[in-house]
Amino acid sequence: MTERARVVEAFRGEDEVGPDEFSIRFPKQSELEQDEEWCEVFLDGSWERFRFHDYTEIYNVPGLYERLFYQTLRCCSPERVVSALGGVLRDQEVDPTGLRVLDVGAGNGMVGTELRQIGARTVVGVDILEAAREATLRDRPHVYDEYLVSDLTGLEKDEEAGLRVCQFNAMTCVAALGFGDIPPEAFCSAYNFVGVDGWLAFNIRDLFLDRKDQTGFSRLINTMLNERFIELHAYRRYVHRLTIGMEKLSYVALVAKKLRDFEDGEVEGLIARSG
Repeated sequence: MTERARVVEAFRGEDEVGPDEFSIRFPKQSELEQDEEWCEVFLDGSWERFRFHDYTEIYNVPGLYERLFYQTLRCCSPERVVSALGGVLRDQEVDPTGLRVLDVGAGNGMVGTELRQIGARTVVGVDILEAAREATLRDRPHVYDEYLVSDLTGLEKDEEAGLRVCQFNAMTCVAALGFGDIPPEAFCSAYNFVGVDGWLAFNIRDLFLDRKDQTGFSRLINTMLNERFIELHAYRRYVHRLTIGMEKLSYVALVAKKLRDFEDGEVEGLIARSG
């Protein structure tokens, strides 16, 4: 039996539905773009459709996010990105227990869990979705010291002050760049909450690092490197997860050291130069 046949057989069967068990089926059309993928899940006696990027609906079903992305489609990005960060810290002889991390696009706490496992002392999550915070409090209530629900491009003064007081020396952003979930402006806003000489660990689909990329992230990252905002310490290509057609999705994990802040008005100019 092929790998695809095994997966389809395992997750399109008539398994008993329970807190940790879902019957999941995928459309026959498997050549969808990553942000167009969907599945159907058997819930309460009927099949319900979920688009993969409709995070609120998925988070609202306890255990579905983990079953769909991590068990069925074998997503490994939280572990791979945080592992890359941990490897760089070891090489640089930096103690991870001193990390104060801003986890951007924190979702339901998968990355935060990995950060705690490498010893991070302080982890603060931020996400634009209230459903993400609620899922974290439900499923991983002790992962984050604080969890802010807000748009990083339009923070209230008290929210900004609360983030400043944390004195972050690291930032993570996993599986959130390149599809409009976190635009370049939000990434740059989060960047400025990290102190100089702090660490950035993030990932992005390999296609978005191509010169033809239309999201702006390829040019943004290259501009930040060329203009010495960041210094690259790790660049690792790996399989992020499988598609609904059981093909491999390649991502790149990057770890960089922050060299300087953005000054007032500099973010707009940087994005314009990288656009």
